[in-house]
Amino acid sequence: MKVRKLEVYGDSALIIYQVKGEWQTKDPKLIPYQKYLLALIKRFEEISFTHLSHDKNQFADALATLAVMAQMEEGQVTQVLQIQARSEPAYCFMIEEETDGRPWYHDIQVYVKTREYPPGANRNERRMIRRLALGYFASGEILYKRSSNGELLRCVNAKEARKILFETHEGNCATHANGHMMAKQIKRQGYF
Repeated sequence: MKVRKLEVYGDSALIIYQVKGEWQTKDPKLIPYQKYLLALIKRFEEISFTHLSHDKNQFADALATLAVMAQMEEGQVTQVLQIQARSEPAYCFMIEEETDGRPWYHDIQVYVKTREYPPGANRNERRMIRRLALGYFASGEILYKRSSNGELLRCVNAKEARKILFETHEGNCATHANGHMMAKQIKRQGYF
């Protein structure tokens, strides 16, 4: 690919500091990898290694998710992915229309209930549905998302989402909060 300058970010302090030469590699299984990596480093004009703690590694997690979703063959040219860092979190309240008449969570719900994939789903799509389904629970016709604290949040379609947003922002709950606070309030009400 003729890359000459490279920035490497990793969440393994052990690997990053060993490659930088700040720590010694003692594990016999890792020594061949380190030797190979040191040989690769010589191919670059400029290379840097930065350790990221797990809590600051959301970017790598997002890229890993994208890698699972994208199906590419060797030698295939792809578009450059431009990413803009923001100084504060962005929250989106866009409610997508259900063009096929099914809610956004339909494929997940079918998989959770029957272990069947949508017709024509490729290997990566099947893997993504399996992975997503781990965080959901079906009870009759209602799908719930398991939150990190174990609470079940009810998944809603576009019509229900509009009603919930209206009630939270202007209607019954009458709160005029920013997006982050509204999202928290809606989750507290038990919706996802």
